[in-house]
Amino acid sequence: MGRFRGSITKQSRREGINLAETEKVQKYLDKRPYAPGQHGQRRKGRPSDYSVRLREKQKLSRLYGMGEKQFRNLFEEASNVPGVTGTVFLQLLERRLDNVVFRMGFASTRRQARQFVGHGHILVNGKKVDIASYRVKIGDQISVDEKSRSMGFIQENMEALKRRRVSPWIEMNPETFTGTFSRLPAREDLALPINENFIIEYYSR
Repeated sequence: MGRFRGSITKQSRREGINLAETEKVQKYLDKRPYAPGQHGQRRKGRPSDYSVRLREKQKLSRLYGMGEKQFRNLFEEASNVPGVTGTVFLQLLERRLDNVVFRMGFASTRRQARQFVGHGHILVNGKKVDIASYRVKIGDQISVDEKSRSMGFIQENMEALKRRRVSPWIEMNPETFTGTFSRLPAREDLALPINENFIIEYYSR
């Protein structure tokens, strides 16, 4: 199954969270806080335990823009790493290059970040990396290629960065279009509307 390329707003309404993490999508959610479609406002009965856990899994995979196979493989890897599985899983998701580019403010959404990476606009420790799932390590320096810094979208995003709160595990130098992944985020750093324990239970069934 290919990557979802439809409306992120409709998908956000379906899941009940702002998957794009943008003000525009949040306005739509505030205006229409129910699922899309003609039956979106109908009252539903109590969801089953399976349904609750499935929806939580869908929320997280769609938040990071991942397909099921890739998402499950990453979860299985997290399950085999010492530590709290849910936290380790979220940290692995946060270390994806497309997500780090988004967190640093070079891109306004993860979808846009994935495009920037794929088109070769992003450097890791001075070398071009065009794989969105590339795993960033502590201390890695992420920057925008010098030839790409004049792009309109990137200029707009860097201007918007002045009004954004940068994630505490990231150090930024906007003047040089550079950021450093300084540490792994703790669970309390991640203000995600997700119960990762439900996802663990979903895959453990």
